[in-house]
Amino acid sequence: MTQQFLDLAYKEAQKAFLKNEVPVGAILTKDNKIIARAHNLIETKQDTTAHAELLVIQKASKKLKTWRLQDCTLYTTLEPCPMCAGAIIQARIKNVVFGAHDTKGGAAGSVLNLFENKFNHQVIVTYLNDPKCSYILKDFFTHIRRSKTNLL
Repeated sequence: MTQQFLDLAYKEAQKAFLKNEVPVGAILTKDNKIIARAHNLIETKQDTTAHAELLVIQKASKKLKTWRLQDCTLYTTLEPCPMCAGAIIQARIKNVVFGAHDTKGGAAGSVLNLFENKFNHQVIVTYLNDPKCSYILKDFFTHIRRSKTNLL
């Protein structure tokens, strides 16, 4: 099931790509059932906090009528940033699975690891090396750089 859920998160990332958003997607599950889906909407909403992970947490909390998502797993195409890692810990999410490292801002081991700290809640983090999660980001930023070059 893990790869299938990450594949669904990737489909969310594709939606973000089509909206000219950084292509990150997230799925939140409980008991192997999808509770919520989201993708980055930072540009669309003009909101720096509109990361896929935060949006999926908000949707899941609303659906489950609780902020405590302790028996849930969050699947995301990109390693969570510090803001998202903090929200994951605060939401008491049990597991996080991600498909690509973020070597410039990742908070699950690439730059720092917030999940290793001794917070009141521990999150189990799994890196599932999924090349398509990296490729879509590379394609997006290549496209952005080419667009900027063409404008000059």
